Parts: sequence; C-alpha cells; structure tokens
Amino acid sequence: MFQKPLFITAHQLGERGFYPLYKKLVDSQWKSYPEQKKDQEKQLKHVIVFAYKNVPYYHKLFNKLKLEPSDIRKIEDLEKLPILTKDTIKQNFEDFKPVNLSSIKYYLNSTGGSTGNPLQFRLSKYDRFFNGASLYRGWGYAGYELGDKMVFLAGSSLDIGSGSFVVQKAHEIVRNLRKLSSYDMSTEDMQQYAKTINSFKPQFIRGYASSLNFFSEFLSENKIDVITPQAVFTAAEKLIPHMRKNIENAFGCEVFDGYGLNDGGLGAYECKEHNGLHIDTERSILEVVDENGSQLENGTGRIIATSLHNYAMPFIRYETGDMGHIVSDVCGCGRGSRLLKEVLGRQQEILQTPEGKFVYGGFFSRIFWEISGVKEFQIIQKKLNTITIKMVLEENFDENQLDIIRKIIKSKSEQWEIEFIYVDEIERTKAGKYKFILSEL
Repeated sequence: MFQKPLFITAHQLGERGFYPLYKKLVDSQWKSYPEQKKDQEKQLKHVIVFAYKNVPYYHKLFNKLKLEPSDIRKIEDLEKLPILTKDTIKQNFEDFKPVNLSSIKYYLNSTGGSTGNPLQFRLSKYDRFFNGASLYRGWGYAGYELGDKMVFLAGSSLDIGSGSFVVQKAHEIVRNLRKLSSYDMSTEDMQQYAKTINSFKPQFIRGYASSLNFFSEFLSENKIDVITPQAVFTAAEKLIPHMRKNIENAFGCEVFDGYGLNDGGLGAYECKEHNGLHIDTERSILEVVDENGSQLENGTGRIIATSLHNYAMPFIRYETGDMGHIVSDVCGCGRGSRLLKEVLGRQQEILQTPEGKFVYGGFFSRIFWEISGVKEFQIIQKKLNTITIKMVLEENFDENQLDIIRKIIKSKSEQWEIEFIYVDEIERTKAGKYKFILSEL
C-alpha cells in the first residue's frame, strides 16, 4: 500500500514537476487529435524559436534556406526543413550546443539505435522525466498504475547491466521492479529467472521482444510454470506475430507492444483494442515520410522525429533509422491519437556461445556506445566459436580499443575467437537497411 507514494516521491525528488505532468498526460490521452495537434504546434513554435536563437546549427540552416522561425508554425511546415541525419549531427556536433547550455540540466547519453550507427546526445533532465511520465501512461493502456510490480527482461537500453549495483538495487526498490539480464540467458540463468518471477509475483513483465520470446520458448519446452501477470509489454524490437503468440501462451496473458526512441523523444503504445500503437503527441512529433521526405497520412515510410522539450540538444526532423506504417484509422478505445500500425526493421538477434549460453545481440551494440571512431559496425556469427566484427572507421579510431572490445566480448565466452575486418561500407538489405547483428548458425 506504500509502494505508489514511494514511487511518486522518488520521481518527485528527481523532478518536482513529474507527478503533475503525469496526471496532465493521463487526462490528455482522451483529447481529440485536432486538439492534440494544436498543443503540439504550440510547443513546436517554442522549440523552433529557441533553436534559431540559441543553437548555431539551426541558425545557420535557417539563414541558408532563407527561412524565419515564423515560417514553421504547423506540422506540415516541417517539410520545409531537411531531414537531420546522425552523420550531420556528428559532423556539426559543437554547433548543436545551445549558447545557454550552462543553464540547462542535462545528461549525456549514447545510443546505437536500431541502425547500429552510434551517437552521443544530450538529454535534458526535464525531458528525461517527461519520457518516464509518457511511458507510464502508455503502460496504463494495459491497466498499469504507478508503483505496480514489474519484472524487466532486457539489456542496457532499459537500464539493465549498466550502473552500479547499489544504484540498480535502489531503482528496483523505489520502482517496485526486478531486473533480469537478457545478456545472460543460459539454462541456469533462465531457471533462476522463472523462480524470481514466481517469488516476486509481478503484475506486469516487460522486455525485448526477442528475449521474451526466447524465454517463453524455454518455459514451454521445459514445462516450467510461471505466475500469470496482467500483461506483458514488449519494447525495443519489432514484435513478430509468432513471438506474440509464444509469449501469450507462456504467460497466459495479452501482449502489448510499444515503440520508443529516447534520442528522438518518440513513444507509441498499444491499447487493449490492439489496432496499432497510439503515437504520443506531447513530447515529440512523429512523421512518417516517403523517399522525398514528404509526410504520409497513410502508408509505409521512414520515421522522423522532432523533440519538443529537449532544449539541451534539439533534434528537428531527426532520421530515426526506423521504418513505420502509419494509418488514419480511429481506434475504438476512444483515444484520439494517430496510430502506428507497425514498426519495421528493429529486430535484433541472439548469439550462441560454445559453452551453450545465449547472448542477446544488444550486448554487442552496447559495447560500441563507448568506442570512438567507429562509424558503423556489424557483428556476424557463422561458426559457434567465431565472432566476426566488420567496422567502418573514422580517422580518429585508435586500434588500442580493439583490446577493449575483445575483452568485453570474452567476458561472455572465453572460447569465442574475435575477428576484426575493416570495410568501406556495410552491405545493405534490399530495403536499404542493414542488420548490425547477423547469426548465420
């Protein structure tokens, strides 16, 4: 009975506006889409003016395009601006620093994204808590309430396997959750995970789609029973239909998919109607565009993000590297937000060690968050005892970092032989995307 007050108090200590913001978001989910869009465009104008006045990159860009901030007043006006790529950000990193950055509280984050193209970015403290409030509202579509018990099965992008032991435990206590690592999924690990779930009795389980699917298959094949939660949330990867079925069968409840991108401020969550993912409108603007950068009302295209509250490093028309299918359907649940029918191209894979352990592919992408001078990379497993790493290097790459990479990978398997190959480019799929984890066993 004290968990909800503890949960709220802990968040309030981090950002005193958290709970009022959460309640405001819970209310706004029922606004009509025109009302939500009006609120979005009001905040968009603030961000555009801020960026023009304070961020050298945007000041130069607007002048080059002969645009004034007043030319960008509606979501449709964003088409006047070019799409912002990670390469552009890297090449102009200093120009993305607001002149008043010293007055903004922020965190320095890294992302490998779903494209395997690592990027460092600043995330303002307020925007970080905004993300939390949006996320909790999204879970609420499946019945979640603040402070409910939850188990995570995931990696570092969901804050598992990173940070000190003390910090991890503190998070578990105040947020009423238990964290299980998808980087370690041996038979023994997964037997212990089942025991943890049955003793903790979570109301909800959340994790990477492929990890939850893998764990579900393990439970079913070994006839291990676990308690039935109210729902399972999947995130960070594309949820393929057979995965949803496996997870639902293993846990005996519905699966609710979600999509999030912290560097772009995006969030979208499935409700009980399962008609698609409701796109958050308060923290960002999500566009789905065609090959010419034109916005689509219906159809499949590139997902583009404009963050509305991250003043520490505003991204306007940011290329996420993801593909999505947007529809103009209205959901029967009564929420007015637009629907993302499907997110394509976010699947990672699980690699196998000679010792019989399974390692989630995100473990490898996490390594490159800390390595400088690597433009792109691809991890390939063709043999059980061999890991091949293709890398496209930048001029500042220091080969001494190879030992760091080798040491981290060896921590998962001493029998893995690590092979490095320098290439000029990573081969793309027919759809123009490349998979940064490839298991060919």
